[in-house]
Amino acid sequence: MRRKRLSIRFLNLVEDARLRITEISVAEVLSRQSRGERLQVIDVREDREWLQSHISGARHLSKGTIERDIEMFYRDLDEEIILYCDAGNRSALAADNLEKLGYSNIRSLAGGFQAWKAAGGSIGL
Repeated sequence: MRRKRLSIRFLNLVEDARLRITEISVAEVLSRQSRGERLQVIDVREDREWLQSHISGARHLSKGTIERDIEMFYRDLDEEIILYCDAGNRSALAADNLEKLGYSNIRSLAGGFQAWKAAGGSIGL
């Protein structure tokens, strides 16, 4: 798949969001999973990306709908939720928006699905 070139304005928006959010490393997520922790993981990528493959056990709420639909699945504003996208940009923006909605324990997966696959994380189809 050909990688899209990201605009400087988009990257500036992402960097601004990263000033306010918390990222979590793939290594930390894998370590916590290996200890048997049940983590709430949401894939914010587009439908076609989700259908190709995703992190095993993740729920899909795309970046275009997560703010609208999050409360149907997660009512506890303090529950830890880990968001990811392909490279960690869209999930950073989504994390920022969920925090504006009152969620206090949102994490964005640093490096996204690309980093997850590179680390050998479990993938579902």
